[in-house]
Parts: sequence; C-alpha cells; structure tokens
Amino acid sequence: MPNIPKLLYAYLAREMLAPFFASFIIMNCVFFLVKFIPFLNFVLDLNISFGDFIRLFSYLFPNIFLYTIPMAAMLGVTIGFARLSSDTEILALKASGVSMYQIIPPVLLVTAIIALLTSYFSIKLIPLSEMAMKQLTYTLMKEKITKGIKPQTFTEALGDVVVYVDGIDKNTDQWDKVWVSDMRHVRLPTVTMATSGNMTSNINDMNVSINLNNGSLHRSEQMNAQIVEFKHYQINIPLNSPNSKATQTKQKNILGMSELLAAWRTAPVDNDHNLKEKRKLFIEFNKRLVLPAGCLLISLLGLPLGLQAKPGKKAVGIQAGLAIFVIYYILFSTGRSLAEEGTLPVIIAMWAPNTFFFLLTVFWIYRVAAEKSLVPMPVSNLYFALKQFEIHCMEEIRYRFFPHSDPESAKEAEKQRKLRKIRNRDLVSGNPKTKEFHYITCKHFLDDDCTLKFKDHKVARRSGFSPCPKCRELEKQKKTKS
Repeated sequence: MPNIPKLLYAYLAREMLAPFFASFIIMNCVFFLVKFIPFLNFVLDLNISFGDFIRLFSYLFPNIFLYTIPMAAMLGVTIGFARLSSDTEILALKASGVSMYQIIPPVLLVTAIIALLTSYFSIKLIPLSEMAMKQLTYTLMKEKITKGIKPQTFTEALGDVVVYVDGIDKNTDQWDKVWVSDMRHVRLPTVTMATSGNMTSNINDMNVSINLNNGSLHRSEQMNAQIVEFKHYQINIPLNSPNSKATQTKQKNILGMSELLAAWRTAPVDNDHNLKEKRKLFIEFNKRLVLPAGCLLISLLGLPLGLQAKPGKKAVGIQAGLAIFVIYYILFSTGRSLAEEGTLPVIIAMWAPNTFFFLLTVFWIYRVAAEKSLVPMPVSNLYFALKQFEIHCMEEIRYRFFPHSDPESAKEAEKQRKLRKIRNRDLVSGNPKTKEFHYITCKHFLDDDCTLKFKDHKVARRSGFSPCPKCRELEKQKKTKS
C-alpha cells in the first residue's frame, strides 16, 4: 500500500478551507441582509421580544445554508487552486512527480464532507426548522390575538374581523354576549351576534376559529338584507401576518424523508389537482437529495477552473465558477418546473442537471490531468471564427450604412476589409515610381501609388524592386528571431 502524503493533503485542505470559510461568512451576511427587512417588519407587526426574534430568525439559516455552502465550497476550491497555480506551486508539484490524480483525493475528501454537511441540512435540519418556525409563528400570532381580546373592547387584532365581547370567564375562557363584524371579501360588513362563544385554534391549518352559540347573522347586499338564526356557527380566520412571506412554511417542507415518501404513496390521484400535489411531494423528496449531490459536483469543478490561473495571467476561474453556479441553479429550477408541469418524469427532470455536471466534471479533470485546455481545440477555433465573423459583419455594416460617421475609422475599416480578402499572405505591393515594395503587414501596402502586385518578395526583387525602410526593419526582426 503506497504511503499517503499526509503533509501535502493537509496543506491542500488548508488552502481550500481558508477561502471556503471566508466566502461562507460573506455570503451568509448578504443573505442575512436580504431576509432582515421582512423579519423586521414581522417583529414590529407582532411586537415580539428580541429573544423570540433571534429564535425565529435562526430557523431560517438551514434554508440559507443549503445555497451558501455549495457556493462557498466552489469558491474555496477555485480560489485555493488559483493561488497555488499562480504562485507556480502546482508546477513545482508536477516537477516533483506529483500528478493531478494525486491531488484529487484531498479535494474529493473536503468536498465530500461539505456535501454531507449540506445533505444533513437538507434532509434533517430544514424540516425541523420549518416545523419550529411554524409552531413559533403560530404561537406568537395566537398570543397577539388572545391578548388583544378583552371584555367590553372592540378588538381589531384579527384584521378585517372585529370582535366585541361583553364578558370573559377566566376559568373556562368562555365569552358572553359576542358581536362580530366580518369585512373579508365584501363591501358591507357581515354582522354576527350570539349569546356565547369561545375561540379555538388549529396549528396544522394555521388558523383560529370563533365558535358562536345561539345567535343570528345579518348580511346586507345593496337593497337586500338577510338574517339567519343559528344554534352553532363557526368563523375560521387564517393566522396570516401582513408580512407572512418572512415566515411562510409549506406542509410538505416540514415532513421528513420517510413521511414524504409515505405521503407520496398514499396521495390520491382522482383529479388533476391531487395529481399535481402528489407530484410535488416526490419533487420535494428528490430535491433534498439532488442539491447535496450538486454541491459535491460544482465543488469539484473548482479544481480545473482554479488551475487555469497562470503567473502574470488574469484569473478567470472565479468568474467562470460563479457563472457555472448560476447555470446549475437555472437548470435545476427549469428541471423542477418541467417536473411540476408533468412535461418530464420527476427523476429525469430533477437529476438531469447533476448528470450533465457529473460528465462535465469528469471531462474537465481528465483534460487538466492530460495538460490540455478545458475547451477542445475545435470548439475554441469555432468560437474565435464566430468572433471574427461578428467583427467582420459589424465593420461591413458600418462601412456600408455609416460611411461618413467617422472618416478615419471608416478608412481604416475599409483597409482591414481589403486585407482580409487577400488569400496570399506572401503577396507584396510595388510602387513603380520609387521602385520599392511593401509586405502585407506594412502600412503602405494599400497606398494608391502601389499599383503593382507581386507573388512574393523574391519576384519583386528579380523585377528590380527593393523593400522600403519599414519592410527592411521587418526583415531584420524576422532574421533575428530565426
């Protein structure tokens, strides 16, 4: 069994972890500022204590970590190896007989640990935090309503529902002589009066219910009025804060993995709505597995991207890494949308981005280990050809449609256009008056006096022409280089 270079592995791990933690802190601060304003509004609306605010906000961090950890991991690997490559330490390792494949184990170990941490947040902590947030939000909003309902006082803590209670039994919490005005979704209020009542709550549905006994309901609609007498009547009121997006939770988010599978298997499919809800349960199950696997893949991509840095060369790995991170989540969101709409099977739509990035990771690591560029030469040549074609098209458009916008630029563009049309790069032009010839790289090649064209400089010399001073300098430089 070969000896494991523990010192080298520890050094590479330290180079990756230092920028990882720095990036992790910075990105979490950014996410904190994005989430802080809605939470601040929520705090002011419910008038909760600072301790409850800290508890409530802490429940958001598992969801935040699900996105900040993969981004920080990729940047950590990319920045670490970009530093090693630009300082020629990678070159020194290669000279010492260390191959690229020997560098992969510490990268794989570090990224695997980070991916496992991400999976722990995705599978375990996020459902727990969602449940805790739902319970705490429910408790805080219910407490606000309970404290707001006082005897012989109009209570507006329920939004568009105003409650008046003549008396409250402290032992049984039963209300005496209740009056309720409901302005929800109507122009004129619906007034309900009852001899007694109470309030119950349901955390699963996140609502409170006002239960009324022995009373009447009065509803007015323009010129018509309606009176309904009842023995028992219930008014359901959702517990929604004006800033509910800050603490919004969905039922499927609080289920564990086994609970998700069980709910998916037993979900009804008797209509389109139920079928779509069943599909969302399976999508949520796959999402909790897809993102940690994606974290591992995009983190490993940081290795070939970081190695693109060279001494004195502008590092493009970090920008490319961020672009790849954005592309991954665009593909992930697209796949999830296709799965929700039923366009593709859930497994194919959800795992397609990971499959693509797995193949890209293997391909790029292979090319880096073989001392090749990340982009194959035919693709690179095609890109540069398209770039040159774009420049040529823009010059043609400018020359044809805006010939007088900038005379000097137009003249230079016309010159470059003529030079590109010349297939023979050895062609020289001759001036019969001065008996001088000019290479194609000479600025006098297209002068009006240069009316003669020779196949090459040898034919021009045999015809009695000699190079101009500029072309003689060019010939000397070529001889010196050769």
